[in-house]
Amino acid sequence: MGLSASMYSATSGLKVHGEDMTVIGNNISNVSTIGYKASRMYFEDALSQQVTTASGVGQVGRGVSVGTVMGDFSQGSLESTTESTDLAIGGNGFFVVSPAGQDINYYTRAGNFRFDEDGNLVDPHGYRLQGWEVQQDVTSAAATGETTSTEATGVKIQGVPGDIKLENFQSAPQATSRVDMILNVDSKSEDKSTGAASPVNPASDTPFTALFDAYDSESADGVALGDNRYAYQSTIKVYDENGTSHNLTVYMDPVQYDPVTENAGGKKYWEYVIAVPPGEDNREFWSAAGVDQKMRGVLMTGTLTFNAAGEMENMSAFTINNPYTVEPDPTAVPPTNGTIGNVSDKAFWTPANLSQNGYPLCTANFLGAEFGSLTASETVADATTPNVPTLLGTNQSKNIEINFGLRNKATQWTTGTITDLAGLSDVSSFDLTNPTTAAATVGAFLDDIPGMASTEVSALSTTNYATGSTTIFQAQDGYTAGFLQNISVDRDGVITGRYSNGQVLQLFAVTLATFNNNYALYREGGNLFSETRSSGPPITGLANTGGKGSIASNSLEQSNVDLATEFVKMITTEKGFQANSKTITTVDQMLTTLIQLKR
Repeated sequence: MGLSASMYSATSGLKVHGEDMTVIGNNISNVSTIGYKASRMYFEDALSQQVTTASGVGQVGRGVSVGTVMGDFSQGSLESTTESTDLAIGGNGFFVVSPAGQDINYYTRAGNFRFDEDGNLVDPHGYRLQGWEVQQDVTSAAATGETTSTEATGVKIQGVPGDIKLENFQSAPQATSRVDMILNVDSKSEDKSTGAASPVNPASDTPFTALFDAYDSESADGVALGDNRYAYQSTIKVYDENGTSHNLTVYMDPVQYDPVTENAGGKKYWEYVIAVPPGEDNREFWSAAGVDQKMRGVLMTGTLTFNAAGEMENMSAFTINNPYTVEPDPTAVPPTNGTIGNVSDKAFWTPANLSQNGYPLCTANFLGAEFGSLTASETVADATTPNVPTLLGTNQSKNIEINFGLRNKATQWTTGTITDLAGLSDVSSFDLTNPTTAAATVGAFLDDIPGMASTEVSALSTTNYATGSTTIFQAQDGYTAGFLQNISVDRDGVITGRYSNGQVLQLFAVTLATFNNNYALYREGGNLFSETRSSGPPITGLANTGGKGSIASNSLEQSNVDLATEFVKMITTEKGFQANSKTITTVDQMLTTLIQLKR
């Protein structure tokens, strides 16, 4: 070794300190770069040269070299923005972006995304953010069971990550499949529809079907049910498959039939009729020749039974399940269409089919769809389930589930039809002169009222309190078509669209990627990283799962460069550079002295 070796050691020091200053300068220049992760240079000593010493072999260092440059992946501070598509990751993970038409992924912490003209969510380079499509589940927030709630099952993704693209900015309409109508009907209400004379007994009337009998879609004044024929009514908008709204009205009237209701042990009976405007009831059998249009528009009718305390304890429900007097035979040659009877007659109104939840079903067929006029059965067939004919079959039926707050835990009704209900008016055989006999007779009479076989009352149900008639709660699950108004992103990275029809639909779930070795990622520039063999493959998943961070919308992660730290490193690097330059000047002086030994 000689003095020249000392100069080369100092030169290596100048070189690495100069490189370190480049790293520091790059950090400082990116102090405002979104999602930037600072770098730090680590030095290591160069290979030492062996020299002979009095005690053996010694080592003399030959300078310094660059050991490695590692990234600092600590969390940067978050800046609030006004754009919902500005996303920041709180914790571990990278957004995954991909160039259009290329099977390659890049990874970034910069979440400044925007929708392009094609609906793709892209970064400033036009690279498309990756995510999963969310499986759409139809949920109902209507009162069911014991509470009014929507079950939270978490987001359900489908397929593999792909481009997040809004291809349809419209929310398709959904036909109403459930109506919840929770009322309080005043126990002091007067019976407005007392019924017409019974053909069985002209001295009696038909109190349990009086409201139904009063309905007439062909009335001269054009009003199917006048205001003076019911005690209370409540209307709600329902929707067909095309998104058109229709008024569905529930008419209510008490049954006051002496001496039956006087001796009913405090029970109260109300008749109800559920109807839509007659011109919007397009069930196919109304267009058959010779069919009386009187009951057109009525979807369901029946009775509600309340105990002495005004709590609902049973109900009946009747619809048209079989309009045929002669059923069609599709196996005949040629097939026969059958014969449709006068469906306005009570003989064609039979117990309604029950939904799987135990609520009665009715069908409107607003659009006049083929095979959509009869109520499809959703429960196991039994002896009381009507036979559904083929011609007006149920393949296209859009059932509406009616909930007054009472459901049937069984799959069938107690024995009875609306004809039986109407026939209960005949009390000519009652022996009412003896109070004991009269009570027994009335009890047997009331036991014949059709109803549910096994009832379950919801916490929120229709009541018969003496507090005035009112609608406590009403809801339905249909909606018209809507246009996308805005989007939001939650902590789990789920992109949700809010539409003009009030619907909130989960559309996509943002994909996050983590690596076993972040420090081995390759910096591509443009805030992008790419994987290497040393980094390992990306581990993708949803935010807040598998150690991945959460996502903050309306936020951007700032650079994690700390200026104070960088300035201190700049000072120490500068001093190191100066010290190494002093070594060179000192060695230069020593060499000058050596040369001057010979004059």
